[in-house]
Amino acid sequence: MLQSITAFADEFGNNSFEFKTQGSHFIVATVICKNENLEKLHDGIDFIRKKHGFQTGEMKSSGVAQNHSRRKRILEDIAKLDISIYAVIVDKTKLAGKGFAIKKSFYKYLNNLVYKELYRTFPRLELYVDEHGGNDFMREFKKYVEKNHEMNLFSGSEFNIQNSQQSFYIQLADFVAGTLGYIFDETKKSEHSDDFQRLLAPKIASLDFFPNNYSFEELVATNLDENFDPQIASVCHQRIKTFIETEKGTDQQKIDQINLLKLLLLFQRANIKNRYITTKEIFSHLNPSRHEILRPEYFRSKVIGNLRDQGILIASGRDGYKIPSSSKDLDSFINHGKRIVLPMLNRIREAREAIKLATGNELDILEKEVFIEFKKLLDK
Repeated sequence: MLQSITAFADEFGNNSFEFKTQGSHFIVATVICKNENLEKLHDGIDFIRKKHGFQTGEMKSSGVAQNHSRRKRILEDIAKLDISIYAVIVDKTKLAGKGFAIKKSFYKYLNNLVYKELYRTFPRLELYVDEHGGNDFMREFKKYVEKNHEMNLFSGSEFNIQNSQQSFYIQLADFVAGTLGYIFDETKKSEHSDDFQRLLAPKIASLDFFPNNYSFEELVATNLDENFDPQIASVCHQRIKTFIETEKGTDQQKIDQINLLKLLLLFQRANIKNRYITTKEIFSHLNPSRHEILRPEYFRSKVIGNLRDQGILIASGRDGYKIPSSSKDLDSFINHGKRIVLPMLNRIREAREAIKLATGNELDILEKEVFIEFKKLLDK
């Protein structure tokens, strides 16, 4: 069966716990593209290769190394490609237990982590990884997937390998993984890291940090919003975290909900004032990993509405959506609801009174059991 989405993955870093010399992070980055756009993407990568002087060699992050101005120019062109980026970013300095220093244990942990996160987020996925060179993790990951992957569970997902020398797509994944290393790894960070992150941001669908970096303590420590209320923020944060950790992306609705909440967390952490995210902006992040584009009505009812029904607090207004972190955010949500609910109740009241007047109070359109809640509200 032809898959609707194809992803190409590569790694940055290694299993060494010599952080000062071997790096603080291990990253698995995936470049995601709809199948219908693969040929166009291939031509786009070819254009970037020729424009930036890779000639017949591979377009690798290590080839650019610390030529930061060249990297920025390349990222400016990558940002024009029709792709989205998903990555698992592991901070090795925060991994508890000496067992992680053992290569086998480290890869076993990452195999479980990447496999669960990648296929939970994108269950209908054809994934290609590099079998060339020193990609020890990807080779181990392939063995892991072949042993544990259940086709019926992930609805036809496929896992393949490609040689980066023969695949422009894998070379792009290599460049993205390496750039993320220059953003997050302590041995690669520089004054240019923020620029790299800004250039990649429009294409990032989700970054999963492990150990879980969405801690409430970090949110409080990095907060710069004078309206921030830790009690409100804590309730909202904990409910979202519990939902993401316990729910499984076994259908498109759950996948959309998980991806939305991750995106809202990502923006909450990245934005100084925890700004609202417009529906258009949300769709631009979520659509690249879906077979069909999101419809506004479905998004409002099945994603946002259903999450709220399950107790997830999401503030909304004319500017979009956000995770509440202040009473002002909740006021905005209530006022938005009031503009919808009160006029509708008033229309029902007017219709009810009109019919009662016309029938001499013999017919009350809210007498039916299904309307009893409306009747109680209006009788009060």
